[in-house]
Amino acid sequence: MSDTREGMLVTDETMTFEDQLVAVVDTVGLTDPAAEVAAWRRLDSLTKPPRSLGRLEELAARVARVQGTERPSVGRKAIVLAAADHGVVAEGVSAYPQDVTWQMVANFAGGGAAINALSRSVGSDVVVYDVGVARDISDIPGIEHRKVAFGTANMAQGPAMSREECAKAVLIGVETARELAERGYTLLGTGEMGIGNTTAAAALAAAFTGAEPETVVGRGTGVDDEGLLRKAEAVRRAIHVNHVAELDPLGVIAAVGGLEIAMLAGVMIGAAEESVCVVSDGFISGAAALCAVALCPAARDYIFPSHLSVEPGHAVVLAALELEPVLDLDLRLGEGTGAALAFALIDAACHMMSDMATFAEAGVSDAGE
Repeated sequence: MSDTREGMLVTDETMTFEDQLVAVVDTVGLTDPAAEVAAWRRLDSLTKPPRSLGRLEELAARVARVQGTERPSVGRKAIVLAAADHGVVAEGVSAYPQDVTWQMVANFAGGGAAINALSRSVGSDVVVYDVGVARDISDIPGIEHRKVAFGTANMAQGPAMSREECAKAVLIGVETARELAERGYTLLGTGEMGIGNTTAAAALAAAFTGAEPETVVGRGTGVDDEGLLRKAEAVRRAIHVNHVAELDPLGVIAAVGGLEIAMLAGVMIGAAEESVCVVSDGFISGAAALCAVALCPAARDYIFPSHLSVEPGHAVVLAALELEPVLDLDLRLGEGTGAALAFALIDAACHMMSDMATFAEAGVSDAGE
């Protein structure tokens, strides 16, 4: 049955968004270890010395595990770019004004941003979602308008959002992944825009890993030393005021997260539900991955971190997830730029594995003969 609430599919209109999210999580299955074993058997039979393509082979085997086949492939690709604003900007945590969020969203929709250029270079689409921009931008074409609220509240003074708002944002992400999978997309990437969102990402990283604020807070948009101290203090207050140690995962995300981060966590859970690989971007997207795995542990094996961000909290996030990034290019832009670049390598890994001949097929003697 289709509900009028942003087109999300529900089985019972009396269910809360939180109950719907619990039901979704219960449907997410594990990846296929037998497919990964078969993938490695094929990789080791290809016309090359065993494991000579290093991490490219690891990527191919991981995709094979997700897709359940020893001949994985990449079809249509899309970056899901979620945008929202953050009340914590009132604490002076950003070098840019909040209006930059909606202005950049318009730029994404117009095709003029870095993510648009990089996506075009790898044959990927970009789909832009407004889940929490602090301005009415419904007149801007080229945007999926799924606004949950006009930004979050100031997490340094209380919860950023309610549990229902948070669950709703996650479900929008789940439904987005479902819709894209139905349209034939086999590789999704996560990107974001939201002035103040590195502060929310740092708070989530601290809350879920136990790291001290100073170890996960970075310069984000380029704040000076005083701004860096303000960010760390804002994160510390948010952790304390919201008593995050006493909260469940949804409560943590609602208390110190962001609407776009919650949506991207939903994209990752929805991708897992659809057995689709999902590529996380940098620090904020990595924080979304932490949220996704906290809500749905099975989602972890569907997530491919694209790169290691310059933001110090990203290494903490990846260590907690026990996942390795594909690239390390000193990126810190966000928008999904690292994910787009990683698309090319994941696509290449699948072509290598699926198109390359085995020793037997090529009539070439292998090392055992």
